[in-house]
This record gives sequence, C-alpha cells and structure tokens, in this order.
Amino acid sequence: MKKRCLSLILLSALLVQLLSGCAVGPVESAQPSNPPSEPTVTGTVSPGPAETQPAQSGPITVTDQAGREVTLEAPAEKIVSCYYLVTASLLTLGQKDKIVGIEMKAGSRELYKLCAPDFLDLPGVGSGKETNVEAIAALEPDLVLLPKKQLEAAETLTGLGIPTAVVEPETYESFCDLLNMLGELCGCGDAAHDLINYYDGVVDRVTGLTKDVEKPAVYLAGEASWLRTCAGGMYQREMIEMAGGSCVSQDIEGRTWADVSAEQLAAWDPEVIFAVQYAEYTLDDIRNDGALAGIKAVAEDRLYTVPSEIEAWDYPQPSSILGLLWMTHILHPDLVTEEDYVKEAQEFYKTYFDLDVTQAQLGL
Repeated sequence: MKKRCLSLILLSALLVQLLSGCAVGPVESAQPSNPPSEPTVTGTVSPGPAETQPAQSGPITVTDQAGREVTLEAPAEKIVSCYYLVTASLLTLGQKDKIVGIEMKAGSRELYKLCAPDFLDLPGVGSGKETNVEAIAALEPDLVLLPKKQLEAAETLTGLGIPTAVVEPETYESFCDLLNMLGELCGCGDAAHDLINYYDGVVDRVTGLTKDVEKPAVYLAGEASWLRTCAGGMYQREMIEMAGGSCVSQDIEGRTWADVSAEQLAAWDPEVIFAVQYAEYTLDDIRNDGALAGIKAVAEDRLYTVPSEIEAWDYPQPSSILGLLWMTHILHPDLVTEEDYVKEAQEFYKTYFDLDVTQAQLGL
C-alpha cells in the first residue's frame, strides 16, 4: 500500500511539473573548521577507528551545504548517495550497510571492488550530471545525498516527501562540515568527530613542518588536459599550500577546473607539476609538448602523478589526507619520508576499510 501511495504522489508531482513547463531529469545547475593544536610529534599519526554509533532518538534537523534545512524523524537507515565523495565518506564512517542506491559508474571504483563489492549490484541512480528521481523514489530511502549541481532534483525529491541533503565539499573546511553533517544525519557523530580530529592532527603536523620552508611553485594538471588546472577556491589548492608549496593558479577565481594557455603556464614557470591520477593523458604527453619545454619542472623532469591505484588522493574525500602527506614528501622529502606516508596509508586503509594494501596499490 505504501509503495502504491508513493507511486501516486510521484505521478501527481510529475504531472504538475509537466503542466507548468518543468521537466524532471538531468540538471546542471584553509583552514580546518576546528583549528588544530600545535604539533607535538613528527611521526605518523594513526587514525582512530570509525564505528557506527547507537542511533539517537527524536527528529534531526541540519542545514545542508546549499543552505537548505533538512529534517529526519530519526537517523537514516536507508541512504541513497549520488556522489562518490559522499559515498567514500559514508564508508569511512562505517555506514556501508545503510546504502541502498549509489552514484552511476560505481563499477569503475577500485575501492568498491576491494571493500564493498555489494555496491556494484546496487542501482546507479544519479551523478553530478543527472538524477533519476523515479528510481530513487522507488528505493524508499530515509535520506538522499546529492551534489550541488543537482539542486533542482533535490527540491523535487524533497517535494515528494523524501529528505534530501545537498553537498559541496570543495574546501577543507566544507569537507569537515560534510563529515559533521553526515554524522548527525546517520547517527554516527562520534565517528565523524574522531575522523575530523585525525584529519586536523595530520594537517596540524604537516603545516607545522612546512610553515617556514621555501615554497616551490606548483602546478596541478586536471583530468581532460594538462592545460586545465585547479582554481583558487578549490580543495586541491589548499592541499598544495598545506604541503609547503605555492599554487601558481591560486589567483584564478572559482571552485571549478579552469582552462589555461600554454603561454600562461610558461609564464608561471612552475618548479613542480602534479597530474591527477584520473588524467586522460600521460606525463610523457606533457614532456613532449614543445610549448612547455622551457618550463623549469619539465626541464628538470619534476613531473609526478598523484597516487593511488585504489582511489584519487586529490579528491575532497577521506583519503585526501594521504595525498597531503604524499605531496609533502615530493616537495620536502626531508620532512615526510616515503616510509612515513606509506606506513600512514597502509594503516588508514586497514583501519577504515580492513584492507591490506600493497605499495603498488599506493602508486609506488
């Protein structure tokens, strides 16, 4: 009976939108939040375990990352996540068994294959480019999590009585805010608090080590082209700076990847070039671009691909803390050794995902 009523509500909502000329379909629409204390050690910091906490009683109301108020009658037990960054965070917070619907192209995620193979059989119902409202409604979730690009779909789902939170973890602070929000909505606040404390501890340690060092100029090349880079408002820019580098694209406004010319890149003359792990080109393509031959990073062959084989460490997601340690090692190997970040990475994946990862999986 419940499913039949939901179907009637959905049909009515769709008819109203059609009559009003609207369509439900694809929509395109640092510092840590809690400043850490001064570092006391320079060795690796082991993460604390992420465990599912007992669910609290009574309604839960949060403000999502689009400024919308979201209320649940109780901590979510059936979750649809249409954004990889959120799904990875839910896994880290011990919420794996609550996920009933997932982002599209989940089959390409190596992390899922290793620690959550059941995810590969879940319905793929959304992404940053589209949201299947009807398929999500059929799953009868307690909570839907959508990227900000899908704000219109979030409003449609909310109108159908399905609590939907919008996320935009594009900075370190907003990523920590996302973890706090997930902790409240899913009843795992202690796990979220512990994870944020771990992050703050590592960030504190790294920035303490790099605050007085010489900052080499760093360029981060994006996915589609080496002439595409992170804007100044992005998480990746913060990572470079925390690792003791100076991001050459820091003055580009916005929170999206930006196209640049070969002339601009040559004028920046970075000393180090990082390419993302999911790039559609190789480091040799950069080396063989004659327009970049005079750049210091190319001339000195200081070109590197951000690890790992399991997942990209530059995304604003839990494993990015490992990307921070790796970047620090590349820029200042005397401050963070390869042994340091490899040990931290292996402990991280064992603690949060019960995975014994090899150095090859870490991109070595």
